[in-house]
Amino acid sequence: MRSSASRREFLQVTSAAAAGAMFAGVGTSSQSLAQQAAASPNERLRIGCIGTGDRWKAVVSQAKQFGDVIAVCDVDANHMAEGRKMMLDAQSKSGREYTVDAYEDYRQILDRKDIDVVTIVTPDHWHSKIAIEAMQAGKDIYCEKPLTLTINEGKQIVKVLDETKRVFQVGTQQRTEMNQRFIQAVAIIRAGRIGKIKKVTCDIGGAPTSGMIPTADVPAGLNWERWLGQAPLVDFRFKSTEGRWGNSRCHYEFRWWYEYSGGKMTDWGAHHVDIASWAMGMDKSGPLSLEGIAKHPVEFKGGLPTRDDQYNTATEFDVTVMCPNDVEMHIVSKSPDGNGILFEGTDGRFHVSRGSIKGGVIDALKDNPLPEDALEKVYGGKIPRMHFENFVESIKARKQPISDVHSHHRAMTTCHLANIAIRLGRKINWDSQKQMIVGDADAAQWMGREQRKGYEINVSV
Repeated sequence: MRSSASRREFLQVTSAAAAGAMFAGVGTSSQSLAQQAAASPNERLRIGCIGTGDRWKAVVSQAKQFGDVIAVCDVDANHMAEGRKMMLDAQSKSGREYTVDAYEDYRQILDRKDIDVVTIVTPDHWHSKIAIEAMQAGKDIYCEKPLTLTINEGKQIVKVLDETKRVFQVGTQQRTEMNQRFIQAVAIIRAGRIGKIKKVTCDIGGAPTSGMIPTADVPAGLNWERWLGQAPLVDFRFKSTEGRWGNSRCHYEFRWWYEYSGGKMTDWGAHHVDIASWAMGMDKSGPLSLEGIAKHPVEFKGGLPTRDDQYNTATEFDVTVMCPNDVEMHIVSKSPDGNGILFEGTDGRFHVSRGSIKGGVIDALKDNPLPEDALEKVYGGKIPRMHFENFVESIKARKQPISDVHSHHRAMTTCHLANIAIRLGRKINWDSQKQMIVGDADAAQWMGREQRKGYEINVSV
């Protein structure tokens, strides 16, 4: 068995020949480098999972194919116990012997030298702090979207990534999966099949309302103070409904509170705005200005909700984003074409969603298909079976994956700016080179948020 040091060195250093072969889609066998490493008992990744709620189950179903989960962490003891049991069951079925430890404090995972990779599947307001500390601890990271709660958090993550040179994959699976419809959409744009892009509409759906949610006892096993993290200390709230989760400030429902997330603007914007920016070539820059209208379930004053007893993220919205090259992006909660992205150019239009890609331009592909390697050129190499596999391939090559932090930060900046515009009710002008809101000092303060003592992110930007 390899020592921890030599094993880590193997994981972090891949020969130029092997890396070149991988990204050319050529290898010494039919298996990818990720599959080869997964098949080797000595070279399988050792993974620590931070956050083991519902969404984690989908992430770990891929992760465990390429590594062994040897530690789980959650501030909800019930999630933690369930996650540990799942991984013990996976260990039993694998025939390999290893322990699975469980922690409430994520720092105990980061302190372990035998853990190569961490997955971060927590509420949005915890992503950045954990990710930054994980990079500083020498871990490679797979983190669910949206990566950040604020624009400044994105700038902090980018700075630490550039300093530490870790491999960091964001969970925007549309870049790899969904029958590669979104990659095809980008390839169609790059091939000039609709001419010059004039307008892009991202339909990301609206958020739900809750009505008044009463205070309630904190569920047994949940460390509510720790769950709140950087957010203000508030009472736990819960109301039973016919739905799976009920109405609350916690777990899945955190998405509908600006204190912890950005509503649909960041939840689904992290997917569709990301793809639109990628296709438009705006993944290294950003918008020029944003303005729009929105409907919130509670009254706002100075950009802040005036009530704390019900969901507060926008239920309906229509934001116009002016982009370079005279392109208009619209981020809407509802459109005639439904959830997805509508691309309109001087020579045609088409719509792409997780379920379909359609339009006259798509029909024309029957007689005039894209080149065979068009999708791989967009992707930057051979497209793997699943998003996590691209992450492992990137670890082997010490190269940033397809859902890299830099481009995700730029897409999320657009989403955060859209939320600032609708919360303040005015136009926001953006300098993408300086990454600053310009001409509005009050709005510029919304690029960050005050963080509760003990939960600050101590990275200057």
